[in-house]
Amino acid sequence: MTNDQLASLFEEMADLLELSGENAFRIRAYRSGAAAIQTLSQPIEELIAQDFDLTSIDGIGATLAQKSIIAIQTGEIPALEKLRAQVPSSLRKVMQVPGLGAKKAMKLHQELGVMDLESLKQVCLDGKVAKLKGFGEKTQQSILENIEIVAQAAVRMRRDEADALRAKLQEHFSNCPAIQKMEFAGSYRRGKETIGDLDILVVSNSPEQVMDRFGQYPELTELLARGDTKMSIRISGSFQVDLRVVDPSCWGAALQYFTGSKEHNVHVRSLAKSLGLKISEYGVFRELDQNQPIAGHDEASLYEAIGLPWIPPELRENRFEFQKDFAQRLHDLIELSDIRGDLHMHTLYTDGSHSVEQMAQAAIDRGLQYIAITDHSKRVSVARGLDEQKVLEQWAHIDRIRKQFQDRLLLLKGIECDILEDGSLDLSDQCLAQADWVTASVHFGFKQSKQEITDRILGAIAHRSVHSISHPSGRLLSRRVAYDYDLTAVIQAAQEHDKCLEINANPHRLDLNDLQAAAAAQAGVTLVINTDAHSIDNLDLMRHGVQVARRAGIIKNQVLNTKTSKQLLGWLKKHKSPSD
Repeated sequence: MTNDQLASLFEEMADLLELSGENAFRIRAYRSGAAAIQTLSQPIEELIAQDFDLTSIDGIGATLAQKSIIAIQTGEIPALEKLRAQVPSSLRKVMQVPGLGAKKAMKLHQELGVMDLESLKQVCLDGKVAKLKGFGEKTQQSILENIEIVAQAAVRMRRDEADALRAKLQEHFSNCPAIQKMEFAGSYRRGKETIGDLDILVVSNSPEQVMDRFGQYPELTELLARGDTKMSIRISGSFQVDLRVVDPSCWGAALQYFTGSKEHNVHVRSLAKSLGLKISEYGVFRELDQNQPIAGHDEASLYEAIGLPWIPPELRENRFEFQKDFAQRLHDLIELSDIRGDLHMHTLYTDGSHSVEQMAQAAIDRGLQYIAITDHSKRVSVARGLDEQKVLEQWAHIDRIRKQFQDRLLLLKGIECDILEDGSLDLSDQCLAQADWVTASVHFGFKQSKQEITDRILGAIAHRSVHSISHPSGRLLSRRVAYDYDLTAVIQAAQEHDKCLEINANPHRLDLNDLQAAAAAQAGVTLVINTDAHSIDNLDLMRHGVQVARRAGIIKNQVLNTKTSKQLLGWLKKHKSPSD
């Protein structure tokens, strides 16, 4: 049993205990234990075999330690089996529907016989939920709208989840000598925000050995198909991973073909046909001689054969990669190495995990030139948001420590200021005027009308102290849809006031998304890519935001935090109101 599999059992325990009405302390203990096991660098099986004291691991008490040993030795946890018999496991999906939770999910089960998402949808369509005490018409409609979010989450992975899976698969294949070359293709390689399956392409002279190794993957739950050079499995119950073994001579053609997108490949093949060529996953051929490939051993040769430069996978969506100005755009396309700062992060002052000094040092370690500390304002009470007195105390603290970083890092006093439901900002003008950087966000009032939410954002953009709008749509991937607002009006206002719109790099957000970011950049809006880091490790999420920007075709000079420290200070000075 792997660490992830054991952690999954404890997560299921926590969910079923919550559905059973168990006390919060016990539920939290199982969730903490699951998190602790997932972050172990050594397999828990090995630790148990060595008689290691599991209770020495932060987050694992005596009860969880004992259950871990039982699970490793027997493959199951008796207490979990008992819970499964008492509470349908399928209700876990029901409780994940935004707006429900454990208590309402159990009430729906007990009073309406709801067992899963399908039966939940049916009782909503029948109007039965609206008649239940504590629900009503609005709740019923909201449930119907949110069921699809949970259903999609069950079959699609976020970028960070896909990255973790890729790392596990690479590790699993690392000791397979039959593999000469391996790459992950499909929508994962193109950098899409979620993926529905994972494609692995391998060069090997011994396909049988490679597929045998694939079949030994610890999290395999079902073998879907196995042929001479192709094999498909399911892992974690539903997610599909496909493996293809190809000849070295057609590696590039196969990689290009299985990377996609379908629309991009159709255009590529159309161009080839106009030149008297034919492209398949086996290579590039002359139409009159389809026995001998003239290109395709690598991707560059395939594109060169039809008169194109090599096209980065993120841009293969048949949007602008075939336009006349693409060569210049490709030359200036943003890269992770272009990022010089991060202007959205949180510390121990609110809901972050590290101090200002620790975040600053972590930024230096990553080669950044500047950061802005942007803890929450008071409206976000769940995150211990700061009132004006505490904001000023934090800024005074930053002023005091700036000297110790001044030769290595520009440390900016910032705030993530809430845009309140009435359109005002969460802190006074006098307070905000003292900040080096202000990013404004909507965290509440998502059910307001489209016009109301749009007006709130437009008002913040027009405010003299605001520099940026963070995670402009408010969405959370697989958990919450975007609020209804007029993006076109927001883009226009940002352009007119010369304010930034954020690409939030957290893989739960990726907001703006690629299409929205492309529209903003085309309108002349300056973008800023931030991690919204709540810990040191979160600073490494920047790559996800850059990938969104690359998919949008964003070039370096369209992003504020590609500027040097000196250039950024010049930009901030230009945006400082004379009356401040």
